[in-house]
Amino acid sequence: MSRSRKPDWLKMRPPSGERFTDIKQSLRERDLHTVCEEANCPNMGECWSGGANASPNEEAADAADSGPGTATFMLLGDRCSRGCNFCDVETGGMEPLDPDEPANVADAVADIGLDYVVLTSVDRDDLPDQGAGHFAETIRAIKRRDSSILVECLIPDFQGEPDLVRQIIDAEPDVLAHNIETVDRLQWPVRDRRAGYEQSLSVLRQANRESDVFTKTSLMLGVGEYAHEVYQTLSDLRQVGTDIVTFGQYLQPSRSHLEVSDYVHPDVFDTWQRVAEEEFEFQYCASGPMVRSSYRAGELFVESVLAGGDAETARERARQ
Repeated sequence: MSRSRKPDWLKMRPPSGERFTDIKQSLRERDLHTVCEEANCPNMGECWSGGANASPNEEAADAADSGPGTATFMLLGDRCSRGCNFCDVETGGMEPLDPDEPANVADAVADIGLDYVVLTSVDRDDLPDQGAGHFAETIRAIKRRDSSILVECLIPDFQGEPDLVRQIIDAEPDVLAHNIETVDRLQWPVRDRRAGYEQSLSVLRQANRESDVFTKTSLMLGVGEYAHEVYQTLSDLRQVGTDIVTFGQYLQPSRSHLEVSDYVHPDVFDTWQRVAEEEFEFQYCASGPMVRSSYRAGELFVESVLAGGDAETARERARQ
């Protein structure tokens, strides 16, 4: 089923534009990795160029060179110690950390002129602190260069160890994100067996209890979930205080990955957005087939609120 013809709403143009090329060159010069590239994100051109459209389509792909954008830097190397069945990042063959990476990321952010930076990472269960200290130092390096830059951290679960999560909190990011990925029943086979529903909820719960930053998570649809399970997941996420949630369509990276169960119609994504914001009162929900956890519209919402705007106005701006 996963290799059947994709519906029209999943078609996008390849990323292009002068700014896209400049950012890619700057990253290569510093030997930096982005999850945008490693995970083949469909919104790479839009985010890198600063496009603000909330519904990715061919027009959004043409929104090049429109102003400061965002990029998602992948820390701790480009190989993961886990093997989630949905993810296109290489697994195994772990290498030592690059001690210059925090400074190189900060330099790249300044050179590119990004106004919103997303930091994420592979899982590094092989390291004594699972990479938490290196992650935290990268946040601080960016803030030392320019405290006005907004930093979102999409962190691993750190095996649910509170002291490691606290290292990220203490570095004072503006948004702390951790993806629950799917409903409780499907954590396996979707995720690595070392991940888990309750473990992910514990990370989000701690972030809300110990900080006043925005907290955020993401779910993939199309992996075999039922509507009542998605509803329950939203309830559980609100109970631990999660502020922002995103929904996107799972797309199979290769034949060796988890198959797509179904291609979810855009109207269903619209319904989940309304349920999240109106019934569960999430501050913001970005929901659409091409939405990913780090997505420009959600970042515009955060920027607007932190600049002093109210949530309703910020939501309207993000969806313009």
